[in-house]
Amino acid sequence: MKDRYKETIKSLTDKELLFHLFATQIILLTISAVLGIILFDNINDFMKLLIWDDSRIFTVGIVAALAVVAADLLVMKYLPPEFYDDGGLNERIFKKRSVSQIALIAAVVAISEEILFRGIIQTTTGLIVSSLIFAVIHYRYLFNWFLFLNIILLSFLIGYIYMQTNNLLVTIIMHFFIDFLLGLILKFKAKEANGGTYGE
Repeated sequence: MKDRYKETIKSLTDKELLFHLFATQIILLTISAVLGIILFDNINDFMKLLIWDDSRIFTVGIVAALAVVAADLLVMKYLPPEFYDDGGLNERIFKKRSVSQIALIAAVVAISEEILFRGIIQTTTGLIVSSLIFAVIHYRYLFNWFLFLNIILLSFLIGYIYMQTNNLLVTIIMHFFIDFLLGLILKFKAKEANGGTYGE
């Protein structure tokens, strides 16, 4: 199963990979819309989860993201590369992208996943259910026990921060900066490994 997954990733062109990435996010947003209609009385109830005049969007969201990325880099430094082997998908997604493209990808993923997993599922079913579904939906990590444990812990952390702040924007910003910074790291590592041949 793991080998078949790796072969599938290798067989996809960059355009196909991006198509599948964005199609997945559209599916998540569609599921969010359907569940939102079922589980919320009206759109205003959901919009109350987005508190714009809240300094924690930056003080908690960005600080938590920096802490996660720093911890990730520290662990990566001491663990063998196979512990972080996701079949090459993350590297394929980010290594040839510009900084603005990485930011766009990170924003789309953060918004769609946080709306569904924290805004819809956690708000209505609680932290444990939403965190476990979030972990399982990241299918590629199921093949690597360390990455799966990693995503479960991250999911619980994001969910806990949402539970404490009651502000979806805090977790959207946190999720965005985690993906954006790790995307940049993958890009520049790949660029360095290839003698600086990838675009800016």
